[in-house]
Amino acid sequence: MSLGASNTEYVNARVRSRRAKLFDDEDYRKLVRMGPSEIARFMEESEYEREINELGARFSGVDLIEYALNRNLAKHFQDLLDWAEGRLYDLISRYLRKFDVWNVKTIIRGIYTDTPAEEIQTDLIRAGELDDAMLDRLLEVDEIEDVVELLSDTIYYEPLSAGLEEFEETGTLVPLENALDREFYEHLLDDLGRPEEGPEAKYVEFLEAEIDFRNARNALRLARSGADLDPAAYYIAGGVLFDESELSRLVADYDELVDHIDDSRYGDRLSGALDRLRDADSLIQFEHALDAALLEYADTLSSIYPVSVSAVLSYILAKEREVENIRAIARGREVGLEESEIEEELVIL
Repeated sequence: MSLGASNTEYVNARVRSRRAKLFDDEDYRKLVRMGPSEIARFMEESEYEREINELGARFSGVDLIEYALNRNLAKHFQDLLDWAEGRLYDLISRYLRKFDVWNVKTIIRGIYTDTPAEEIQTDLIRAGELDDAMLDRLLEVDEIEDVVELLSDTIYYEPLSAGLEEFEETGTLVPLENALDREFYEHLLDDLGRPEEGPEAKYVEFLEAEIDFRNARNALRLARSGADLDPAAYYIAGGVLFDESELSRLVADYDELVDHIDDSRYGDRLSGALDRLRDADSLIQFEHALDAALLEYADTLSSIYPVSVSAVLSYILAKEREVENIRAIARGREVGLEESEIEEELVIL
């Protein structure tokens, strides 16, 4: 991975400034004691001021918070692309395709459940390569097959087309969602190779960890479900924790699966969460631990190579964490959850 004509120092300086403005754990402790209108006012006094003010005339409560969060996230990540040049732009843009995957999944799920387009739109995060015009066109169609056809000029068309037949046979969205995930991760690793040292090696190490954590999450969900599903359908290549045959075998033995993760290079980072998983069978808490571990992993890499794409990815994950935490707090307060219940839904380092 050569950054060549990239403007990495400039982008990293801008990212450091943005990261300093993110909410901290003390902010989250304040928010869990607030109702939705108070949360919106708190956000108005932060760097979400513009979004809250622009959307406040049309929305209120949790809807206002949701739209403001998604618009702000998209703005910040579009700024990254506007700042970046050369190879750095390529690496950032391919990682931000995760939001294309999120948006297409959201639209497909909405069509599948007959959800009105205006409700689907609330959950879209317009931060990927699919532009507003394409997303608006996708929101207008009523059939999943039409969504696939509209994506004919994108990298998602062929995998989605291949998944359509199985979708029609089974009536479940699994083959389509898995096709999107695999396409994202396969292109994420395009032409990176496996360098042994330097910032390139650490960047690949981070991507491997993200794939490993996704496979671990899927494997544990399958093991817990007891459903007769093919683990290979959920397997994503590119990590180091599992190969396809290992994943299929370990899904059948929950305890061995947990031990396998514990004995891996991630065991130290996840040891506490794995203990809770054994003792309390708390998969939700383990998944939050995976998210926290991935963020800490990115932070570690960015501290080793502060002038590299790793620092940008660390910021992307930290910004996502902020948005998801605020969203979880607002939704929890809206439905009357206790503060302790809301705190269990947060990713806190």
